[in-house]
Amino acid sequence: MKESKSVEPSPRRVYAIGDIHGHRDLLERMIDEIGGDLVRCPIDDCLTVTLGDYIDRGPDSRGVIDLLARNPFPTRYVALKGNHEDLLATFLADPSSAEVWRRNGGLETLCSYGVDVAPLMRGRDHDKAAEALSAALPPEHAAFIAALPLTLMVGRYFLCHAGVRPGVPLLEQREDDLLWIRDEFLDSTADFGKVVVHGHSPALEPELLPNRINVDTGAFMTGRLTCAVLEDAQVRFLTATR
Repeated sequence: MKESKSVEPSPRRVYAIGDIHGHRDLLERMIDEIGGDLVRCPIDDCLTVTLGDYIDRGPDSRGVIDLLARNPFPTRYVALKGNHEDLLATFLADPSSAEVWRRNGGLETLCSYGVDVAPLMRGRDHDKAAEALSAALPPEHAAFIAALPLTLMVGRYFLCHAGVRPGVPLLEQREDDLLWIRDEFLDSTADFGKVVVHGHSPALEPELLPNRINVDTGAFMTGRLTCAVLEDAQVRFLTATR
């Protein structure tokens, strides 16, 4: 497996935030929620982790990346890669992938960076749109997206965007599975060796199971952004709503 991340020293508390999908308003509220939680429940060393899918579908992908690229949290911070960041990078490298990205919310991201999407909606000028996006991406945004690791291991938890393939050791997982897997992972009752903390698969409520924790509550559909608060074996949740 490539692009894993480690943090030293190991934090005593982790705030793990689910898929944001272009909703800067919900992200700002979650930042406030984490700050308030630290006032109510102080602890001397914390880490915030965002689990990917910062862009697409919602109205302000640029605003989300702008915030995250300069760590808006009152803690240390690690941002992980989601499949939607992978779609953006693939589009820049291969504009012919535009139709796949467009069907997955890419037009909203392009609009947030001021790119004219009318030709793309007619299936035209993919190269020009990629050039326009590349020119519109601030260097710090491009650097943030390019540097995103796939996974993070903290104590008893393994954090990634989508999940893991059952039967494959955590350190041997394929990037495609870490970013895209669904049913094989979600339906598994296997012990993965660590509790997998993930997003990617929207649920109406956060899911707390013996082998995994899902914190994607479909912010772009429900207006609810969820954060798991992890301290050893204790898990609780924070919610930001519109």
